[in-house]
Amino acid sequence: MSASRVSVAPAILTRQAAYWALTKPDVTFLVVLTTVAGFYLGSSAPVDLARLGATVLGTALMGAGTAALNHYLERDSDCRMRRTSARPLPLGTLSPGEALAFGLSLNLAGALLLALEANLLASLLGIFTAVAYLGLYTPLKRYTHHATTLGSFPGAVPALIGWAAARGSISVDGWILFGILFLWQFPHFLSIAWIYRKDYERAGLRMISVGDTTGSATFGQIVWTAALLVPVSLLPAVTGLASLHYFFEALVLGMMLVSMCLWVARSKSNVHAKWLMHATAVYLTVLLALLMLNKAR
Repeated sequence: MSASRVSVAPAILTRQAAYWALTKPDVTFLVVLTTVAGFYLGSSAPVDLARLGATVLGTALMGAGTAALNHYLERDSDCRMRRTSARPLPLGTLSPGEALAFGLSLNLAGALLLALEANLLASLLGIFTAVAYLGLYTPLKRYTHHATTLGSFPGAVPALIGWAAARGSISVDGWILFGILFLWQFPHFLSIAWIYRKDYERAGLRMISVGDTTGSATFGQIVWTAALLVPVSLLPAVTGLASLHYFFEALVLGMMLVSMCLWVARSKSNVHAKWLMHATAVYLTVLLALLMLNKAR
């Protein structure tokens, strides 16, 4: 009996790790981060910690479930990309049916939790995010690079989920937060698209970086969206959501990001693009922290 336990345990652990990998923990973390920011900034009274916890858990479940369903839908292209060939479905650690059931279960649990413990608007926004990401962005990547733009809409919605859960509605300030997250995704994800452009080409995915031999289209879009992000990131101070201190802090932070985008655009190296990928993640974390710390109302 002890021998059979020794032989079975590694397989169980591998499957557990595979299920964890299906949730794309790094992406789900960003979903949680923006949800928390949206909830805190949308709270007009002392933060309801119980509702915040339920909102974060519900959104995390839906984000993880959507990631698992993305694994299911892209299992064939994942097999052709070096970056994704070690994912659970290409390796055969889990079957497509297991990934499908896992993803649907997480999405259902998350939607119900948001509806019951937050409000219906938050739940509907979560459902919209999953449907738009899986039904529009994921399949359209095979046909047009504009899928990145379409995918940026559901990618920015988690902040609105948090806002709606806290307030029950979405005001101008909520849409400004949505705009910040919408624009932020371009320098972040296009730097990834540049690094793995050969992978995307092998998989038949029409990212803007595929076939962009000079990098002018990819980095042009990175630079102008980063530049547009600067004034949009200042709007919370204009509307009164954040203090004047935030205005100058966000201005400096935004100019630093634009400067780095310009620097990377000149070199166009994969190494520098990876630095930019990490820098954009740091930028978003710091910006949201500054916004929350300098909340004026």
